[in-house]
Amino acid sequence: MDLIYLDHNATTVLDPAVREEMLAWIGGRPGNASSLHSFGQEARRAIDRARLRVARLVGAQPEEIVFTSGGTEANNLAILGAVAAAGARDRVHVVTSAIEHQAVLNPCLQIRKSGGSLDLVPVDRDGIWDPSAVFALLRDETRLVSVMLANNDVGTVQPVAALSARLRERGVLLHTDAVQAVGKIEVDVNRLGVDLLSFSAHKMHGPQGIGALYVRRGTALAPILFGGHQERGLRPGTENVAAIVGFGKACELAGERLAADAARLLALRTRFENAIRDRVPDVVVNGRDAPRLPNTANLSFGGLDGEALVIHLDLLGVAASTGAACASANGEPSHVLLAMGRTAAEARSAVRFSFGRDNREEEVDRAVEIVVRAVQRMREGRS
Repeated sequence: MDLIYLDHNATTVLDPAVREEMLAWIGGRPGNASSLHSFGQEARRAIDRARLRVARLVGAQPEEIVFTSGGTEANNLAILGAVAAAGARDRVHVVTSAIEHQAVLNPCLQIRKSGGSLDLVPVDRDGIWDPSAVFALLRDETRLVSVMLANNDVGTVQPVAALSARLRERGVLLHTDAVQAVGKIEVDVNRLGVDLLSFSAHKMHGPQGIGALYVRRGTALAPILFGGHQERGLRPGTENVAAIVGFGKACELAGERLAADAARLLALRTRFENAIRDRVPDVVVNGRDAPRLPNTANLSFGGLDGEALVIHLDLLGVAASTGAACASANGEPSHVLLAMGRTAAEARSAVRFSFGRDNREEEVDRAVEIVVRAVQRMREGRS
């Protein structure tokens, strides 16, 4: 049975061209990029080239890119590093949204546990927050606003750029978790006006275990790890040359294919959603009326348990999810859907299907047949 992978928001398939560039640095060339000899300097040149490729994808300068182990570390460095640079946590106020990934919510909660204060911006039924609601929460002690660019569960794209000018006037830093956005839609740090932006290779057909934080020149940021002086002192530790090289190639490919990939993925998503809605009763497309990532479909199947449906689909050959992979193990309904005003039952009935570069129309059509069959079986068994 050929499995159909529709969980690209969790992680994508490594592009063969990315793998090819990485192989030279996996068990091949030695070299610590901090070493002065020729092996080390070759590794340094490889990292510098990758940094340029990564920077280009988001409109940044190479020196504004700090490599991390992934999106979670990048978010932690942005949030905790910005607060640490501001002084004592008990005098700091942070604003984030109710639909953030745990990699943002949990660092923000740590600030509150340390005596700082935190406010959550609500969202509407399509999962979008209003910039005026963000501005209404600002205080004199507000140091940071951290809001994601695109939601990992439902794919809604947020109006981050609408915040930048006013926050800059107030001296408030703006961070966006763009892990789900970069490589899927156009992302330019200057058009967004952000001070800090997190993204990750494995969401754009690059390797797992490598990410980056964009730090606008002049932004005060303190390290949260301590050791050597790598990454301008913001992220100590010997650089993972192979992963960084792969990240650079993935960013280059994403930039070259962005428009074509987005158009094709949108066509696949539309084909899938329309077919499901035509053939399966009592289905809701969450976030349907909001701007969304072209690859993400989040559907609530009335009366069913989403986790049970995901397991059933896997047995039939389709890989999907109930939402963020980091949160799916706890068995709780999606906090994103709850924040969007769904009941616990409605949130539990949701399944996320996320498409990638390798998916084709015939796979989508087969997936539709499998979903229809699985839902029918489960509803018949329930009744």
